[in-house]
Amino acid sequence: MSTTPTSSQVDWSKARVIVTGGAGFLGKAVQACLANRGVKKDNIFIPRRKDFDLTDRAATAHLYRSAFGKDKVDVVIHLAAEVGGIGANQKNPGRYFFANMAMAVNLIEEARLDGLSERGGKFIQTGTICAYPKFAAIPFKEDDLWSGYPEETNAPYGVAKKAAWQMLDAYKLQYGFKSAYILPVNLYGPHDNFDLHSSHVIPALIRKCIEAQQRNDKEIVCWGTGAASREFLYVDDAAEGICRAADVMIDPDPINLGASFEIKIKDLVELIVKLTGFKGGITWDHTKPDGQPRRKLSVEKAEKLLGWKSQVTFEEGLKRTIEWYRANPSK
Repeated sequence: MSTTPTSSQVDWSKARVIVTGGAGFLGKAVQACLANRGVKKDNIFIPRRKDFDLTDRAATAHLYRSAFGKDKVDVVIHLAAEVGGIGANQKNPGRYFFANMAMAVNLIEEARLDGLSERGGKFIQTGTICAYPKFAAIPFKEDDLWSGYPEETNAPYGVAKKAAWQMLDAYKLQYGFKSAYILPVNLYGPHDNFDLHSSHVIPALIRKCIEAQQRNDKEIVCWGTGAASREFLYVDDAAEGICRAADVMIDPDPINLGASFEIKIKDLVELIVKLTGFKGGITWDHTKPDGQPRRKLSVEKAEKLLGWKSQVTFEEGLKRTIEWYRANPSK
């Protein structure tokens, strides 16, 4: 039985927390969320790839032994992933499967061997909605995760992240391992990845529009037909949902985090064009894929189990993201 939203089970004022991917887009927001809960700066450890290759078992074991010296970690929040947009997924299916699968396997097993659950600790795993079947009923409900095969362009990544959930469930059954499994919808916000070769749709469109505006281009070119729809969640809202799961969950019952709306990519492009002030036209490259036809999540479980709902409206979130990118343009 999953826990219901009550006060936190974690004494955050004393908690030592490992946040993989903590220096990244979502990680920065999670760090701020932990600080708001009273976690001391010295008690948040961010493993960097140059020091800890989490796809390597020995390096992962070393992380648990060394992160806090002689002290032990209380909460592991696993955000790190190798991921990108449709093009990046098409170019790197093997790497995306291996890296994401290996990181989860190593982190979970080494946490078990380190005695995380025995001392009352928890492991928080972020999944991906890429794990949902390509033609899952709308809105996506957690019970439908195994009702079909994921959309082909990101299936290796999605299956690897879904397998981590199954590992956590198996470890709960055999070892009593305490964990949570969170499925955020497409995220956006300040500090996102704006690299045109590996970014997701919102940062890619923002950068395209702003750079086209600066060059006085007559058009921007967008992938696909624009007919697919997506749901987007502001990064600060996602971070709060993840930390709320760390507060109250003890088993990996999958929980969606979403904003309870969807928008067609065509309408998204037009909105970003409007908010950035780009005056040129929009051309659609129909030779490129649309990806999964629709994405919209049911968030009833998050409201029930976590007491969580998104707070930032979509247009307000886009304005904040555009403002941040203008102040921090990619080199």
